[in-house]
Amino acid sequence: MSKIISICVPKGGVGKTTTAVNLAASLAVAEKRTLLIDVDPNGASAIALGFTPDKIKAGLAEVFGFTHSLKSAIHKTDLEYLDFVPTNIFSINSHDKFIKYSENRLILKNAISVILNHYDFIIIDCPPVLKGISTNALVASDSILIPIKSGHFSLEAVDTLFKYFEYIKEIANPNLKIEGIILTMYEKDSKVTKISERELKIKYSKYLLNTVIPNSSLLNESTFYGKPLCLYKIDSEGAIAHLDLASEIIKNNKTLEKELA
Repeated sequence: MSKIISICVPKGGVGKTTTAVNLAASLAVAEKRTLLIDVDPNGASAIALGFTPDKIKAGLAEVFGFTHSLKSAIHKTDLEYLDFVPTNIFSINSHDKFIKYSENRLILKNAISVILNHYDFIIIDCPPVLKGISTNALVASDSILIPIKSGHFSLEAVDTLFKYFEYIKEIANPNLKIEGIILTMYEKDSKVTKISERELKIKYSKYLLNTVIPNSSLLNESTFYGKPLCLYKIDSEGAIAHLDLASEIIKNNKTLEKELA
C-alpha cells in the first residue's frame, strides 16, 4: 500500500524542501521504496540532490505537457531505494505553461496512478503557496506533512493551510489527512520556540509529531554537495533527526494500517 505525502505550508524559509529531501532519503535508508516529486517550479529539490540541468532527461513540465509519462521522468539517485522526479523548468515560457497546465487539478493524481504500486512512499515537495500546483499535489495526496519554524508568521501560515485543507477535502479529496506538524530549525531554549510550541499545542496538539529537526548549518551545507544529509554526514544531529522522523512516520502508518484492517 503506497502512501502519498505532500510537504506543504504557505510560508517560505521553514525548511520545506530540506524536510522533503531528507525525509525521502531517510525513508530510502529504511529500505522503503520512495519517490520524491518536486512540484515547485524553483526546482530546489533537484539542486539538493545534485541534479543539474544536463542530468535531467525530463520532468513534470513534460508530464504536464503530455509529451512524457511520469515513469519516463523518474531519475535514479545515489540511494538504492530513492527515485526522483524534477520539475525541469528553466525558462519563463516553460514556467508559464506549467502554471497553466496545473489549473487541471487532477493532472498529477492521474500521472501518479500509473506508478503508484511501485513505491511504499511518494513524497511531494510543494511551493510555498496554495492553489495551482499545490492544489494538484493535495488532490493527489493521502496526507499533508507541515514543516514549521518557530515564529508568529509561521503560525499564521499553519492556520491558513488548515483552512485550505478543509476546502480541498470539501471540493476534491475527502480522504485527505494531516500526517503531522514537524518543528524545523528547532532551538530548544529560544523564547520564540517556547511561545510557538505553546500556541501549537493549544490549537493543534494532536497533530504535533514527537520528532523535531534541530537548527543545523550542515543541512544547508549538504545541498552545496548535492546530497541529502544522510549521505553527507549520517552521524550528524540533523541526519539522525530526519531518520527519526522517517521512523515515526513509518510507525504511525503501520498503526493506521492495523486499525483499518
